[in-house]
Amino acid sequence: MSSKYTINDPEGLYFITTAVVEWVDVFTREHYKGIFVDSLKYCQKEKGLVIYAWVLMTNH
Repeated sequence: MSSKYTINDPEGLYFITTAVVEWVDVFTREHYKGIFVDSLKYCQKEKGLVIYAWVLMTNH
């Protein structure tokens, strides 16, 4: 991960969005969705990540 994209204010709210090269549908398979959701859960539990809302789209 680039240090260019760091959270500088731990008390701030951040909106993060990503896109996939050529808009390929990555999350059409349950397995890939599970990996992503498990990663979010890990960050919440182990790193104190607070998530207020999130959306998982097939090509984002």
